[in-house]
Amino acid sequence: MRRFARRTAAHHAATRETAVAHRVAALVLDYPGPELLAMLPDLRVAVATLPGHLRAPLEQVLDHLDAHGPTELAAEYVRTFDLARRRSPYLSYYSYGDTRKRGVALVEYKQAYRAAGFELAADELPDHVAVVLEFASTGDSAAQESGLRLLLAHRAGLELLRLALLDADSPWSGALVAVCATLPPLDGDDREAVARLAAEGPPGEEVGLEPFAPPSFATDPGARR
Repeated sequence: MRRFARRTAAHHAATRETAVAHRVAALVLDYPGPELLAMLPDLRVAVATLPGHLRAPLEQVLDHLDAHGPTELAAEYVRTFDLARRRSPYLSYYSYGDTRKRGVALVEYKQAYRAAGFELAADELPDHVAVVLEFASTGDSAAQESGLRLLLAHRAGLELLRLALLDADSPWSGALVAVCATLPPLDGDDREAVARLAAEGPPGEEVGLEPFAPPSFATDPGARR
């Protein structure tokens, strides 16, 4: 999606429902510590205000968090996001791998945050999906649109993460399903980018490395769910 098209799409997507869905998704995609578990009743109240296509997948994540203790959830979170590169939570990784171009992308994230007065913690990378979603759901409409543009600029990575979590039957998949449902349908350029990344993997890694591409995507590049 080209820059002007992203700006227009972000403006149309910047609704209260989108902000609520992104804020809840940001919280549940972060490390599942005791603070998050204490917030679950409030998150359920917020999710209950959403339409069904956003509410249902987020409720699935909340149900899972509610049913397990922090130690079990922490171990599962690490297995899901830290030990499998095809499920990396860092969106620019999908497009740039660990190349120098990723460094440029990280600077662009930081510039967008700084322009909106959004401060990162010292130990946070700006392209973590939870950080981007928090930015897109916290602040005024201009900040929300800026965050949405970042999500749209890295749409292929976002979709691949969704597909990888679904393929792994991960309880966190519902958060990505809801987030992607707030965005416009994939256009030709985005669909081609997702297909290419699924087939090749990030730059600097072996083309076609099997664990990267979820089998469900390989059979249907246009699938969203």
